[in-house]
Amino acid sequence: MAKGTGRKAGGGLARPVTPSADLAAIVGSSPLPRSEVVSKVWDHIRKNNLQNPNNKREILADDKLKKVFGTDKCTMFEMNKHLSKHLS
Repeated sequence: MAKGTGRKAGGGLARPVTPSADLAAIVGSSPLPRSEVVSKVWDHIRKNNLQNPNNKREILADDKLKKVFGTDKCTMFEMNKHLSKHLS
């Protein structure tokens, strides 16, 4: 049988990242995996009904999301590009 490489999970999407102050207002300030950050942003979007009812792919930014996105609206596909600028 082949032996494992000794590598541990925790890189890429599972590696905890620290959100900026603007993003921390939505997801909290503690380090989180990227997948959890995206999940919490979607929770905020659903809770505040921020999807465009005519085009569900479009997110209408409230005051907190405007600081993160830098614009009044963006598509769900552009969202990760904006989020990555606020993660370190």
